[in-house]
Amino acid sequence: MSERLLVLVRHGQSDWNLKNLFTGWKDPDLTEQGIAEAREAGRKLKAQGLTFDVAFTSDLTRAQHTLKLMLAEIGQTGLPTTKDLALNERDYGDLSGLNKDDARKKWGEDQVLIWRRSYDVPPPGGESLKDTLARALPYYVQEILPGVLRGQRTLVAAHGNSLRALIMVLEKLTPEQILKRELATGVPVIYRLNADSTVATKVDLAA
Repeated sequence: MSERLLVLVRHGQSDWNLKNLFTGWKDPDLTEQGIAEAREAGRKLKAQGLTFDVAFTSDLTRAQHTLKLMLAEIGQTGLPTTKDLALNERDYGDLSGLNKDDARKKWGEDQVLIWRRSYDVPPPGGESLKDTLARALPYYVQEILPGVLRGQRTLVAAHGNSLRALIMVLEKLTPEQILKRELATGVPVIYRLNADSTVATKVDLAA
C-alpha cells in the first residue's frame, strides 16, 4: 500500500481579495501576487518530493488557475483533474461583490461579523459555513476520501471555507474551533492518513 496522501491548498490571492470584496461564487482571477503564491506552492510541493495521481478543484477560476500553476511547477500538467462546484467557496449571496467596509456601513459592524464568523447564520441569499459544509463534506467522503485510502496521492485546490469543511472532519474540530481556523492563500497543508481515515501526520508548508 502506498502512502495515503492528501494535500489541501487554498487558491492564491484573487483580485477581489486584494480589493477587500466579498467574493463567494463570483469568479475573479488571481492577482500577480496570487500567481506568485500558486507557483511558490508548487515549488514547495516539489521540494518535498511530492507527486500526485489525481487532483480536485472547484468550479471557480481562481482555484483552477492555482492548481494549473502548481502542477506546472511539479511537472504534472496532464494530471487527471475533477472540477466540482461542491468545492466552491461559500456563497455570500447579497454580500457578493460588496466591499467589506461598505457592507458594515449598510448592515452594521455587528451584523456583518455575525454573517462572517457565525457557524449557521447565512447572509441574505447566501450560505452559512454550516451550509457550505453540508455540500462539501459529502463530496469529500464520497469522491475524494476513497481514492486517498486506496493510495491515490491527491491534491485539492479550493477555497478557505470549502477546505474548512474537509479540515473539520480530518482534524475532528468543533464548529467553534473551525470558525477560528484561518487558511493562508497558496500554502499547502500535507496530510497523511491512517487506514481508518484519521490523520497520521500533518505538515503545514507556511513560509
